Amino acid sequence: MLGYLYSTSGNKSPAGHDFDGLTGDEWNPDDQGKQVKVYPIDPKDPHRYFMPGGDPGEGFQATNYQLFSTDDPAPAAVPTNKGFVINFKAAIASDLAKHYKDTLAGTAASQIMGMYMPDLLPVLSGLAKGYAVCDAWFASAPTMTMPNRAFALAGTSQGHLDDHTKIYTCPSIFGRLSDKNIDWAIFGYNREPLTQHDFSDTQHAAQNHFGHFRDFQQRAADGTLPAFTFLEPSWDSSGNSQHPNYDVSLGEQLIHDTYYALRNGKNWESTLFIITYDEHGGNYDHVPPPYGATPPGDGSVGEFGFGFDRFGVRVPAVLVSPLIAPGTVFRADRGVIDHTSVLRTIHDLFGTEPLTQRDKNAASLTGVITLDTPRQDDPLTGVAAPAPSSNHPNSSVPSKIDKIQASRVAALPIRNEKGFYEETTPPDLSSTSAISDFIRDRTSAWKDHIRRRDERRQAKNQAKKKRRR
Repeated sequence: MLGYLYSTSGNKSPAGHDFDGLTGDEWNPDDQGKQVKVYPIDPKDPHRYFMPGGDPGEGFQATNYQLFSTDDPAPAAVPTNKGFVINFKAAIASDLAKHYKDTLAGTAASQIMGMYMPDLLPVLSGLAKGYAVCDAWFASAPTMTMPNRAFALAGTSQGHLDDHTKIYTCPSIFGRLSDKNIDWAIFGYNREPLTQHDFSDTQHAAQNHFGHFRDFQQRAADGTLPAFTFLEPSWDSSGNSQHPNYDVSLGEQLIHDTYYALRNGKNWESTLFIITYDEHGGNYDHVPPPYGATPPGDGSVGEFGFGFDRFGVRVPAVLVSPLIAPGTVFRADRGVIDHTSVLRTIHDLFGTEPLTQRDKNAASLTGVITLDTPRQDDPLTGVAAPAPSSNHPNSSVPSKIDKIQASRVAALPIRNEKGFYEETTPPDLSSTSAISDFIRDRTSAWKDHIRRRDERRQAKNQAKKKRRR
């Protein structure tokens, strides 16, 4: 998404910073040994914002194959990043065999080498050029979504390398902030946030910590955003998460709307807006992930014998603040930037305690702030988010994250009419609308349960006080 950001200037920013972008000579072999080169996505392609046309592999084994051309690399093997085309061909075949129908007609394995030029992503690219881009930000683990999101917020996935975990039992950064009486918030886009049910300390937190994107916009306008705000996209197939192969242009609109909510808000001059992705989604990158990641040291044992000593694939990352000089390519002074660098930055700013050895030893992002006086210019002046090119042909089918959220909401403890706690099974997972309705209704019932429970506890406490009198 940002490989061609500075390709017309020899991969050097206007500030004179080197940028580890594409030259156009990068390639991967196909299953016949033919070299498939990177190429710019055609702006006239009717499916340009659905590239690479299918859902690539993103789990631990698939990522290993993309990096090492084998799903079981030898210890300390050197990644070559030459397995993306072959692995994508396998992902397409698997999708078609299972009749998921996520893959667009005509999708070829070579499309994993298609890259966006800045003109196709004017919002993300404009912010990357106008403020700071990180060209060495890596996923915390070489695997899929939920383990990397756990690292981003807790410094560990408790050994997990897949998306099946219902809830992490470790403390999160939200609990650490509460320990310091520092406010925080999590906002879903158009439904209750998935992250609320990722950790025990968020699931038991007061409801005023959670909301929707419209609530974020209002609080930004009012200047009442907390010290740390975490935003989620919409997860469904027609949503703005930019998960392959969903509509990337809708994510451009989300980034645009978030930026202007902050920029037009009352606290813009003291805000750092971080845009990044939990993992690479199976998409090609030419930079081999490094070893030397600090294991969490939390007593958890990695699945597949993995020691969490190497990072995942590089991901796009943009840092936005009026206190950042334009054209910045930010690399930390010490250590590799990964998702736990956000945690380390929070520790540095607010004095919270580290969660694991990973975030304790992570590189901080505070060094990107170099200006004493906030800038007044707007790099996105005159820039609009691109219009969607077409509708996703499979938009009514639930996404993987939809199903994960439904399963977590189903596990919420709610008393039935007989007074027993019960879990339930989502009655219908056949459509996005059915899952959305279930998440809404089950969450509402859970909130009512929590409210009634708290009212009962309050009544008991008041009764005890009266007896003592």
